[in-house]
Amino acid sequence: MFRELADDGGSELAAAKLADASNLAPSPYAFNVYRYVGDSLHLLGVVVLIITLMKNRGCKGISRGTQVLRLVVFVTRYLDLFFLNQIEYLVFFKVSYIITSIIVLVVFWKTDETYEWEKDTCSLAVIFLPCIIVATILANDYAILEICWTFSQFLAGFAMVPQYIFCYRDSGASDWGVSFYILSLGSYRVFYAMNWVYKRAMRPEYYDIHSWIGGALEIVFFVDFIVFRFSEKSMLRTMALSVDEKVNEIQHKVEYKVLGSGRVREPSEKEPSGSLRRRRAAPKEESVELTGADLEDGKAIDAEL
Repeated sequence: MFRELADDGGSELAAAKLADASNLAPSPYAFNVYRYVGDSLHLLGVVVLIITLMKNRGCKGISRGTQVLRLVVFVTRYLDLFFLNQIEYLVFFKVSYIITSIIVLVVFWKTDETYEWEKDTCSLAVIFLPCIIVATILANDYAILEICWTFSQFLAGFAMVPQYIFCYRDSGASDWGVSFYILSLGSYRVFYAMNWVYKRAMRPEYYDIHSWIGGALEIVFFVDFIVFRFSEKSMLRTMALSVDEKVNEIQHKVEYKVLGSGRVREPSEKEPSGSLRRRRAAPKEESVELTGADLEDGKAIDAEL
């Protein structure tokens, strides 16, 4: 299917081939005020995130899972940088998103002692696997670029979910930088949706269902999170936390069977009550009651393994 050149920074391979064959320029509706505002909010949110990390000298309040998902989204979506000549606007934003995502993950690595692992509990495998399957099935073409682009669109719809779950477990946090970052990335998607509506109105033949599905999912999660922040009411919070805890419980059981031990620390008393242990300690054997004869014989019995 033909996709409009440069739409959402997505797959432009088919569009480029068509442009080369017919010498057509990109549609003027591809760049409009909604897109410009959306791109600006996106980049501004990332810049504020990096400033916040530097100010706090650590990654407190930030989900590493979301940063990993975002980097994967950008790498798989922007593979066309290696194959197509593109306008400077697109190259600037694509390269900026990839580089800043790497910078953020480097900060996580350098300041690992500040990482709040007990709140960042979302399992990335539960997000990756369905997106891979759906992208493989629904891709318009089975070329690598097309499958990767389709995968990135579905993955983007869930990229902020780990951050939302982190914030649900850290409801008392009030860092303005973190809040602005989340608000900017959610608002960017809202403006992109307005951009899609505008283009659809201007060009009825415009159709990009993969981007629309991913964008709609992201907006639903964002709106629900904003409602939670301002009213402490949420339709998705309870469901998200319940699913997250169940997934972590299953993951723990699998790891325990495979590895034979629960390789985690227990959370300290200082850890907030809303946090979840990512992995629990291995089950303990039942205590064995000491008899009087044992004590008299001076036998040392360790009842726990």
